Amino acid sequence: MAITEPGTDQTGTRAGWAATAAVLEEVDAPLRLQEVAIDAPRENEVLVRMRGVGICHTDVSAAHGLIPLPLPAVLGHEGAGVVEAVGPGVDSLAEGDHVALSFDHCRDCPQCSGGHPAYCQLFAPLNYFGERMDGSVTMRRGQEEVHGNWFGQSSFATHAIASVNNAVKVPADLPIELLGPLGCGFQTGAGSVLNVLGAKSGEGIIVFGLGAVGLGAVMAANAVGCDPIIGVDLNPQRLALATDLGATYTINPKETDDLLWRVQELAAPGLHYSFDAVGAAPVIRQALESLRSPGHCVTVGFQGLENEIIVDQGHLLLGRRLSGVVEGDADPQTFIPRLIELYRDGKFPFDRLVQKFPFEQINEAIAAANAGSVVKPVLVFD
Repeated sequence: MAITEPGTDQTGTRAGWAATAAVLEEVDAPLRLQEVAIDAPRENEVLVRMRGVGICHTDVSAAHGLIPLPLPAVLGHEGAGVVEAVGPGVDSLAEGDHVALSFDHCRDCPQCSGGHPAYCQLFAPLNYFGERMDGSVTMRRGQEEVHGNWFGQSSFATHAIASVNNAVKVPADLPIELLGPLGCGFQTGAGSVLNVLGAKSGEGIIVFGLGAVGLGAVMAANAVGCDPIIGVDLNPQRLALATDLGATYTINPKETDDLLWRVQELAAPGLHYSFDAVGAAPVIRQALESLRSPGHCVTVGFQGLENEIIVDQGHLLLGRRLSGVVEGDADPQTFIPRLIELYRDGKFPFDRLVQKFPFEQINEAIAAANAGSVVKPVLVFD
């Protein structure tokens, strides 16, 4: 999987670097490892040699067609690796720097300049369209365009083009292959607790859905001393893991006749906060109804762009809030270093949730994620 230096094709046109990518040819099809040509980095871009990339539910949703994306395409948006080359105008990163990649954003719009880049006015075209803002693609397969700008990276590949906005320099002494999920899954869970809810010591929280995002919320809540922390999931192994990571109590909905009654038994008159990582309407309703008054519920679970939920206005009139959250409302340039600091202090042991797979086993890793047998699959490269 060694990269090939840029050259020119028979017409004299700059051909870019040769690399290997996992290409999605059609919806619901297995990903296929293929050789592609990656552009040389342009202004404010960097070329990153991937060392590890997490598999996220959003990648799986796109592969199933829940998020429209032009095909063929390369997914992957929890990448981490080493800067191989920098484009014109790049002075914040250099060749050899270790970086974790996150979502892309413009840094100029009111949301970005106001500290909320997850709500960038250009979030959709920068992250979902599979091409640069000028319509160009970052990858080609022969003469065919491959849409390779997914979340400003498309890191299901040995190399990826990223921008100075979504490439975050990280310390070189850390296991770089493990750091990619800090840019999305763990950032979403932890950021929702720390940035949006502003949870504090002694305040109670209930977390619905104990995948990577939900367990990221549990770890963040534990790091700031929330009490109690209640984890809810159907998977006994996930419930046990949540306990190990700081949950005070766990609930398996299959083992209780009335979940809300059980919540009241554990934390009357309800929790200060609730966190939904499932996205199903009944779960969001339960998360809202688990709150005391006042209280704040955040939902990050994704069940498609059209997903109707129904709540009683009375639950909101009593001072409860329901907020949808993207990427933990985090600025990756400052929040990823914050998570790394918590990790160094032993307060955010996200590495316990990771299982490594060789890049060649990407479809097996996705299957493990879908089956729930692995919390956070991470693909590693030679």
